[in-house]
Amino acid sequence: MKLQKFEGCWTAMVTPLIESGELDLKGLRKNTGFQISQGAKLVPTGTTGESPTLDWKEHDTVIEEVLKLAKGETFIMAGTGSNSTREALRATKHAQEVGADAVLLVDCYYNGPSSFELRTQYHGVIAKEFPDLFVTPYIIPGRTGTQMEVEDLAILHRQLKNVRAVKEATGDLERMAKTRVLLGNDFDILSGDDDMTLEMMRRHDISASGVVSVISNVVPGAIAEMTRAILAGEEDKATKLKEALDPLFKIVTVKTVEEYEGFTVPCKWRNPLPIKTLMNGLGLPSGPCRAPLGKMTPKGVDVVRRAVRTVYERKKDILMPIQDYYKVNLRERIDNDEYWK
Repeated sequence: MKLQKFEGCWTAMVTPLIESGELDLKGLRKNTGFQISQGAKLVPTGTTGESPTLDWKEHDTVIEEVLKLAKGETFIMAGTGSNSTREALRATKHAQEVGADAVLLVDCYYNGPSSFELRTQYHGVIAKEFPDLFVTPYIIPGRTGTQMEVEDLAILHRQLKNVRAVKEATGDLERMAKTRVLLGNDFDILSGDDDMTLEMMRRHDISASGVVSVISNVVPGAIAEMTRAILAGEEDKATKLKEALDPLFKIVTVKTVEEYEGFTVPCKWRNPLPIKTLMNGLGLPSGPCRAPLGKMTPKGVDVVRRAVRTVYERKKDILMPIQDYYKVNLRERIDNDEYWK
């Protein structure tokens, strides 16, 4: 099985932890099996997998465990990005050695290199060092404070043909249309935002081919089906699935206003905290996030819980694979306050 095109549903896998904060390898294996059974492709150790807080031994272990189960069953794009080119080279070497099909490289966070430096000192260095491995830049300026511009991406693609896809999380549709113009039809655009996938895939001037999804940690089958429907031109089916999934798409980030000691404080609960909260509530292996990410307040948890209740009441078949695979009672999990404390 050889990767020909970056398309469909790629799950940005959470890294399950036990309460002490150590890796939950049993839970990771269980989740990997679920994803495979639902037809998703896999992205372990991306930023949804809390890669900035995994040490390199843990990072390697997660990729190895996923590959043991998934190699030959589905495709694996390992997250090996860093704000250090040296570290990213080391991680990419390991990913290639254990059999990943591709790597995902987030733009360098905090130190904020220019677009030129991202091309020449980071993405380009790694792609040149590993010519037999697909290298996918991940553009998310809201998290990194920097971004590789479309022109530099185009130069990179011309020079290094193993750079043949991008994960786009800028929210800028005109930038994406420019990417299609400058890089042509032999280049794949993957959505990095669940709620924008349908529009990015449907717009002919963008023609995205799939999504690296957060929400597919819980509904991989439905998101894979939605992407297949768009690619097949089944517009009505794709639209209905998107509308049914929308409440979940809206909780990748959750905003609340909290009261503390007489102060009113806006809070932004960011990925992967909401998806881990959802998974814990539904009975999927997830566990806590690593500090400084903590626990959502009751207001935040209520937003997550209301979203999944809405999906269950409107179109519960989207969620039923969870019940079947993990042997949980979804109605009871959603309704019982004990699971959401």
